[in-house]
Amino acid sequence: MNDRDYDDPGRPRGRPGQRADRARGAQEHPRARRGDPGGSGTTRSGTTRSGTARGGTTRSGTARGGTARGGTAQGRGQSRTARGYGSRYRDRDDLDDYDYDGVDDFHDVDGLDDAVAQGRRVYRPGGTPRGSGAGRGRPARGGGRAGGGRRPPRPTVRRNYRLGSPRRRLRVTIVFMCALLGVLALRLTQLQGFSASTYAAQAEAERLRMIVLPAVRGAITDRSGHTLAQHVELRAIYANPTSVKDVGATARKLAPVLDDSVAELTTRLTDPTKHIKFVYLARGLTPDVAKKVSALQLHGIGITEERGRTYPAGPLAANVVGFMRRGDGDVLKGAGGLELAYDKVLRGTDGQRVLEADPEGIKIPSGHDRQRDPVPGSALRLTLDRDIQWNAQQAIADAVRSSEADGGTVVVMDPRTGDILAMADAPEFDPRNILPQDEASLGNRSTSDAYEPGSVNKVITMAAALDRGLITSETPLTIPPSIIRGGVRIKDSEEHGVEHLTTAGVLARSSNIGTVEIAERVGRPALEQALRAFGLGAKTGLHFPGEGTGLLPAAKDWSGSQAATISYGQGMSATALQMASVYATVANGGVRVPPRLVDAITGPDGTVQVTPHLPGQRVISAQTASTLSRMLEAVATNEGTAPLAEVPGYRVAGKTGTANRADPVHGGYQGYVSSFIGFAPADDAKVVVEVVLDNPKKGYFGGQVAAPVFQGVMSFALTTLGVPQPTTKPSPLRLDLDK
Repeated sequence: MNDRDYDDPGRPRGRPGQRADRARGAQEHPRARRGDPGGSGTTRSGTTRSGTARGGTTRSGTARGGTARGGTAQGRGQSRTARGYGSRYRDRDDLDDYDYDGVDDFHDVDGLDDAVAQGRRVYRPGGTPRGSGAGRGRPARGGGRAGGGRRPPRPTVRRNYRLGSPRRRLRVTIVFMCALLGVLALRLTQLQGFSASTYAAQAEAERLRMIVLPAVRGAITDRSGHTLAQHVELRAIYANPTSVKDVGATARKLAPVLDDSVAELTTRLTDPTKHIKFVYLARGLTPDVAKKVSALQLHGIGITEERGRTYPAGPLAANVVGFMRRGDGDVLKGAGGLELAYDKVLRGTDGQRVLEADPEGIKIPSGHDRQRDPVPGSALRLTLDRDIQWNAQQAIADAVRSSEADGGTVVVMDPRTGDILAMADAPEFDPRNILPQDEASLGNRSTSDAYEPGSVNKVITMAAALDRGLITSETPLTIPPSIIRGGVRIKDSEEHGVEHLTTAGVLARSSNIGTVEIAERVGRPALEQALRAFGLGAKTGLHFPGEGTGLLPAAKDWSGSQAATISYGQGMSATALQMASVYATVANGGVRVPPRLVDAITGPDGTVQVTPHLPGQRVISAQTASTLSRMLEAVATNEGTAPLAEVPGYRVAGKTGTANRADPVHGGYQGYVSSFIGFAPADDAKVVVEVVLDNPKKGYFGGQVAAPVFQGVMSFALTTLGVPQPTTKPSPLRLDLDK
């Protein structure tokens, strides 16, 4: 049968020429009205529909493949099922609902007759739907049969959608799962294979606790074994704030034991971040205090050992022994003096204890525990004498106070060995309790502070001239009131007219003019050579931290005035230890021995290693040294500049020094540096003593403020060392030719 397009007043009209493709004679329109109020009964099993239209007009279609005359559409070749149409019409609210039979009914023509016979109403292509066409009094469109009305509504074309293949989804799922399993396998391989040791180490590190076992630091003693510094067992009290259950109660119990306030301890025990697991509550405690804390059995409170250093003698030799400070990692290490210079020798090797602990730091009883014992450090035995050091410190401290000097230093040496018996500074400090105002006193003046030595340097000029045979002790010299060198007027410390002195008299009276005249006989290169031979311009070889070299320009760079002033110790600089070494060379018969401070090193196994004495170097001849000693002996008499340096019963040789003080802040000179250096007994020297006062305000001549300090220190040293009084008498020297 030919299918035709029908107009449906309840749906939009299709595009012109658009048709529904249906197989001819193979499909009926599935719309059937149920409960039609205006029509007759409907037979649903057949393919032929005959009924009475509303309005009294009867419309009949063509049975079995006939073509509706009132229609204009041709049959379509596409076959549709009645069920498909039914679904579309049931979905529209403006259309009637139709019941339909299966596809088999549409293909069975005989079934249509049976449906009609049974009184069922069916719809078939080409028929006129109820309520359309002439039944409503409207003329039929086209050239259809009489009684034909408007075209029946064109059914909506149902598109067939092909379902996706489940095999594709299955393949995608399998590929995704394989990729995911591959990633997991690679990660597991990395964790269990390549990185297994790394993660195992990290896990072990979280469980293990390493405790440093501090090594016993080596002691420092004087030459007789008296302790100047030693190791002491100390304890530190710490807390794990995350483990402290009752902060207030814990603080109240600890306060009287630690001698601290409850408020301060409460602050330290309180952790607002909940992440701090270690905080010190007190340090440097004795083992007895630690036992009291342990007896309290407070949760979250621990005790640990720590390095300790004590100085039984307090400030005694503090400028030499040095002091300790905590460095990186809270490690106690040497920060000055011998504590710094011999830190590696003294500190030894720390031990280590490794144990397993829970997250709160409590040791696991069945956990693995291993320990490496610490190796103690070596001990130092110094050349210092405790008693002589103490006397020197007292003497220089009193002199600084009485003269209102900025500071002072004393050096005591054995000229034969170079051993330093004392190096005392003022002001001093206590290494057990270093205060902020002590910062300027933490160094060692004897080795670090350079000063212009002044007249004590004249002994080198005399030695250079004597050793070259240019003068003797009785060579006459004419000393005018002043001289001019390099445009600078040079005069002596005291005004005088023309004097006639011997070489010994020039040294005893400390004449600057006479010394310049002798230096001009020596010449600049020879004088520089002599100065350097005595050790000026270079370190002494003591290897003390912060040791200075002084300043000695080359002779070719000396100006006219500087060539004159250097001969009597101005225009150059030296340290106190360097100048003490100069006089020790003269006292030792002209042989210079490097100074020595560490006598021996005792290892942790008790092995004693004596520090060797370095070989001496001859600077001047023995005859020159003897002549100089006799000339210097005249200084410490009533005819010289330092009668206050005399030591009853001993022959003393020495020289005073009063030099202009260089001002490091404003430049130029301001104030004075007063000094005295000498040795005794003069004919067989056992001790060299040097005294230097920096910028004294009450008196500044060396023979006035420094010589008395020398006398006191020398007397005590000779007595302490048991040096017998000499039986020889000095040979007389003529000093003034005018007398």
